[in-house]
Amino acid sequence: MARPEKTAAVAEIVESFNESAGAVLTEYRGLTVKQLQDLRRSLGENANYAVVKNTLAKLAANEAGIEGFDDLLTGPTAIAFISGDVVEAAKGLRDFAKANPALVIKGGVLDGNTLDAAEVAKLADLESREVLLGKMAGAMLASLSQAVYLLNAPLAQAARLAGALQAKAEQDPSILAGGAGTPAPEAAADEAAAPAAEEAPADTESTEATDA
Repeated sequence: MARPEKTAAVAEIVESFNESAGAVLTEYRGLTVKQLQDLRRSLGENANYAVVKNTLAKLAANEAGIEGFDDLLTGPTAIAFISGDVVEAAKGLRDFAKANPALVIKGGVLDGNTLDAAEVAKLADLESREVLLGKMAGAMLASLSQAVYLLNAPLAQAARLAGALQAKAEQDPSILAGGAGTPAPEAAADEAAAPAAEEAPADTESTEATDA
């Protein structure tokens, strides 16, 4: 490879490292062209699976500030540069490797830190971003429901009290006139008029006695 082409190739790999959320290093020895196509298709938009030369990948990794990659760059090498969900991409590679043992996952890099094969496997065992977001949303909704219940509890109690008072008033209207047992205005007027009517004859007799 001519020097300008080599420089351009290294620069392209460096750019892939820098723009990716993570990368998984694999050995694809024994995979057919069709199997490689199937692997790329299974990764979809989550990752770009690229075959690289080890010497160029070493130079690119060093230039990108990635350490501990040199020992992994042996044999036919392809790197899955992950642009989407890192966990989903790791799951896709793991599942494909189970179905096609010729694919060997050797390690990776995430947030600038080098991962070995076991750590990539642990990454694949994590829940996807969508699942985690769903659980987070569910927890938030549960917390909001509890908060709404606590805020509405006094109002509900007040509503129950108002309902009880209304039912009591329907049974005993005098409650609305000043409390239970308090006479209504009409009843009070009748009671006040009764003594006056009884005293009227006594006044007449007193007048007649004076005239006599």
